Amino acid sequence: MSRQPSEPWYADGLAFTCTRCGDCCRGAPGYVWVNEEEIAAIAEHLGEAADRVRAMYTRAVRGQRSLRERSNGDCIFWDAAKGCTIYPVRPRQCRTWPFWASNVASPQAWERTCQVCPGCGQGEVIPAEEITRRVQVIRL
Repeated sequence: MSRQPSEPWYADGLAFTCTRCGDCCRGAPGYVWVNEEEIAAIAEHLGEAADRVRAMYTRAVRGQRSLRERSNGDCIFWDAAKGCTIYPVRPRQCRTWPFWASNVASPQAWERTCQVCPGCGQGEVIPAEEITRRVQVIRL
């Protein structure tokens, strides 16, 4: 299919199906940015006060909040038997994976993402409009 110059390289969409493998929740340390709305949603989901969730499950980083990690780098909400224990209210960073600007910047960036995420390049084709919407939810 021929693309217009203003269309993204992924104008025909990209295949992705979350396998819930947890590869993006475990391993190397990093940041999962959360805002106050997300902290409140997590608190409600857990049946805890937002202040307690903020204190127990997040940390301050450069004037923002990030979910805490265990000593091995796993997200504090990752459970090997259950998977993500806050999946219905997971932060926007998690909800929009793998459609982050850095991952869809080029076909090469997408290919690198496919090498680390078993759901990338598999299953349902996500339309370009939806990919662009997700990219705009959070800038990473």
